[in-house]
Parts: sequence; structure tokens; C-alpha cells
Amino acid sequence: MKKMEGRATICLLLVLVMLAGLIYFVVRLEVNGPEWSSYYANTHIFNNGTLIAGEVKDRDGMTLLKYDTDGAHYTGTEYERRAESVILGDVNYSIPTGVNMVFRPELINYNFVTGTEGIFGNKGGKVTLSIDKEVNETAYAALGNREGFVCVYNYVSGDIICLVSTPTVDPQDPNAAESAASGAYINKVFSSRFAPGSTFKVLTSLAAIEKLSGMSDWTFTCTGSHDLGGNKITCPYAHGTMDFEGALANSCNCAFGELAAELGSKTMKSYVKKTGLTSSYDINGIETAMGKFEFDSEPVNLGWAGIGQYNDQANPMSLLVFMGSIAGGGTSAEPSIIKGGSTGWVDLVDSSSARKLDNMLRNNVLSNYGDENFPGLELRAKSGSAETGDGNATNAWFLGYSGDYAFVVMVEHGGAGATVAGPIANTVLQKIMEEESN
Repeated sequence: MKKMEGRATICLLLVLVMLAGLIYFVVRLEVNGPEWSSYYANTHIFNNGTLIAGEVKDRDGMTLLKYDTDGAHYTGTEYERRAESVILGDVNYSIPTGVNMVFRPELINYNFVTGTEGIFGNKGGKVTLSIDKEVNETAYAALGNREGFVCVYNYVSGDIICLVSTPTVDPQDPNAAESAASGAYINKVFSSRFAPGSTFKVLTSLAAIEKLSGMSDWTFTCTGSHDLGGNKITCPYAHGTMDFEGALANSCNCAFGELAAELGSKTMKSYVKKTGLTSSYDINGIETAMGKFEFDSEPVNLGWAGIGQYNDQANPMSLLVFMGSIAGGGTSAEPSIIKGGSTGWVDLVDSSSARKLDNMLRNNVLSNYGDENFPGLELRAKSGSAETGDGNATNAWFLGYSGDYAFVVMVEHGGAGATVAGPIANTVLQKIMEEESN
């Protein structure tokens, strides 16, 4: 009797172990199934390492990329294909943030129950992007042969409407790497960091509004240089006496270097964290680069950091979401490359501070950039010219919002932000307005 009880116990333990193993396998299948199924040796959906099923469309239903038994087919002319190359990915899967890499399980139409074969065979899945093909190609044309990027996102819905990063490749060309320029396989908006230049003064303004008393009565006289701890912060020319709003409109380095020094390194560190500039955004499974900033105790270094130079390195997408939060009264939607795919909201700015910054950014356009250069947009913006340290011209930035759309434009070695990047922003936003009116 005791032997039978012992054997029964052993059998029960074995059943429990098998059941635990089965549960473990099912859980792993649920978690890892999409990745396992998209392995290139799966002949149901790959032929010699190339996908044979799936389709990618823009937000209006226009096909951008389709797979069949002959492989990948990118629509349009080579010029049109280049405009979306960094988004879609190329035939050699060389762009790690490309749709054909990140959304492979969706393209192969993986299902937990039927796998990749499906009940009636696998005809592939459809991925609908938030991107507007025509707006994207407008941005690509506006950049011309210059290197840089353009990104526009709806801070209310989270949809990324436009994303262009140059230089590009023809994604259909399997031999494109032989002549591709450096950076052609990098999505600079998602994966890169740059000195933000004077666009960073918006963050310093936010910190000053919330941490320094008397900013409504604050004035500063710029003589073209300003002493900080025995070293100089300089401006291209003397701006004279300005109030807080005027200092931002004039983008006065001396004034904002002084404000950063008054705020101190601890406060500046807290604000790049608070506003998400040192965080990474998860955009439908694509992790953006985190910004890096150094605010040391040396007054002049802190001053230069406060105006977006020194060792400042910002990710363009993080700057864009920060700007969207100002536009949204403090809150903006999580960015998404999939239409309607935003997963929530980010709260980066106090609503009262957002209103003050909104007025200051509007004044920048009215008093400096020229409202007539952006007809019908009621634009809020900040330009920037960021030194690169390589002896070339500064990177030209233009960052802001109009209506429900926040934007960031940067032309590498372009020079002045408002005169170089500003017209690109206007062209793209006017195209969005045109499409919305139709």
C-alpha cells in the first residue's frame, strides 16, 4: 500500500511538472511567438531571407510597400521611394528602425492560434502608418540636397504625420550601400542626438519662469559679451536692454547664460529630466535615443549649456514632444508611427507655465521671424544655430507648433535657423493645411 501511495505521489509530481512546463511554454509562446515566427528561415513567409507577404500603407490608404513571392515592391519613383526610405527600411534590412524590421510580425500576420500559416493560407498583414505620403515627399523636396531632418506630429492624437531624414538611399536598390552617404541608414529623428543650440533656451525660459522670482519685471542689458566667473559669454552683437520676452525673441546668449548661472546646475539638471529630454520614448516598439547634458559648477560652462551648447546633446523627438506639451497646455500625446497607435499622454509642463511660453513663442514670430513668412499659421516657434565644433557652418534649427501640429526642422551646417530651416517648416505646414482643407 505504501509503495502504491509513493508511486501515485511520484506520478502526481510528474504531472504537475509537465503542467508547469506546458504553462511555461504557452507563456513563452505568447510573449515570444511574434519574434519566433518572423525568423528568416520560416519558408511560409520568407524566400531566401526576404519577406513574401505583407503590405504597408500611409494614413490615407496609399500603398508604400508590398511584399509578394518576388520580394519587396516600393511604390513610386526613386525620388518618392527615397522620401520614405528611413521609415520603411530597405531591401537589405539595413535600417534597424525601419517598418520592415520593427513590424515584421504584423506584416506576416502572425496569430497565436494559427501561427503564420493561417486558416486559409497566409496572405500577409497590413500595417497602416500615421505618415502622410504627400506631406512626407513635400518635406523631402523642401530639404533638397541638404542633410538634416523634418518631423511633424499631431500632439493631440500622437500621430507622426511627417518624418524625413537625409541623406537617403533608394530602398529598392540592393546595391545602394556601395554609394550611400554616411548617415543614410540612420533615422536621425529617432536615433541621433545633436547640440540643440538656441532652441534649448525654451527650456531655460521654463526653468526661469518657475524658479526665479520677478521675471515679469526682469531686464538685461546686452553689450555683446557677459562675464561669468571670469570668462565670457558672447553674442553676435549687442542687443541692448531687453525684458524677458525680448531676450528670447533676440535669442540673447548673454542673457540666457546669466539666467542659467542663476538657476544653477542642480535646477538645470532637474528640468532636462522633468521635460523628458533625458528620457527615451517607445514609439510602437522603437526606442528613441536619450539626450545627454552636462551642467557643471563652472559658471561659464553652465552658461553655455543653458543656451544649448557646451556638451548638450538632445534627441529631436524629445524636443518635439516637449514643444507639443507647451502647445497642449502642458500635456501631449505619446508619439506614434502607427495611425491611431498612441498609447497615452505625457505631462511635461505646468499649464500656467505653458501659457507664458506660448505667448513668448508667439512673440518670437511676430517680432523677429515675421508672421508674413508663415501665412495663416499663427505660428509659435524658436530658431537655433548650433555650433558643431567641426569648423563648418552651424546647424540650423527651427522648432515650434501651429494648430494641432508640432514640428522640428534641422539643416546640418545650414547656418541661420529662421532663414534656412524656417521656410522648410512653412512649406510642410502649408501642405498639411492644404490637405486638411480638401
